[in-house]
Amino acid sequence: MDLKGKVALVTGGASGHGREYCKELFSQGCKVSICDINSDAGEELLHQLSKAGKERAIFCACDVTDYLQFEEAFQETISKLGSVDIVINNASVMNDRLWELEVDVNLNGVIRGLLLAFRFLGKDRGGAGGTVVNAGSTCCQNPLISLPVYTATKQAVAALTRCYGDPYHVNLTGVRVISLCPAATEGELTGDPRKRILSGEYELAWKTDTADCVPIKSEKLGKALVELLRTAKSGTSWIVSNDRSPKELSVF
Repeated sequence: MDLKGKVALVTGGASGHGREYCKELFSQGCKVSICDINSDAGEELLHQLSKAGKERAIFCACDVTDYLQFEEAFQETISKLGSVDIVINNASVMNDRLWELEVDVNLNGVIRGLLLAFRFLGKDRGGAGGTVVNAGSTCCQNPLISLPVYTATKQAVAALTRCYGDPYHVNLTGVRVISLCPAATEGELTGDPRKRILSGEYELAWKTDTADCVPIKSEKLGKALVELLRTAKSGTSWIVSNDRSPKELSVF
């Protein structure tokens, strides 16, 4: 897949994984729509990217739990950048204390992004097709016992990717669907775990879950995304860590 000139819409694009995706895609010649609930961080990244190409990036205020606002982000991106070719469903919450929000962002938000991608990109709807990348996690392979709801959302995303990435849907829509499943960031592994886990009784499980975790390096994320956009087969999910090339998640 040649990325130059393609338009990428990235949710949760102002910080964390999403920020790295936006920067790498932009460096590869993409036009980038930074979609995020955090307007200050989004505008800051936009300012940074615009120094290298004023017409190649925009910021859209976007809460993925709000379908209408999400829809408007697609419409604004198409209006200002000409199309949408790539959708990165990256927005994510890792906090079982906020489990209802966690489910609404991590799973429902991905579903909304997929359905909107099919609507605006699908060849059956007059679109040109494209690629959707969903935000998974290494907990798709190694469950986090201390964060059962978070783990459930990410494993559901892998299943959703497998289903919507099946040739049946790809042949219908022309939209390839894959999932990128990175290791945790340093920010996700540090701080008081009691602010993330549903019960203080899970603290020992958290220590066990994270004992051997190595935070993912930001530069690894962007390069892995580009590699998978170019080569990954639809319906597949890919584990990304520091010590190896992306590895396909085994069928579960």
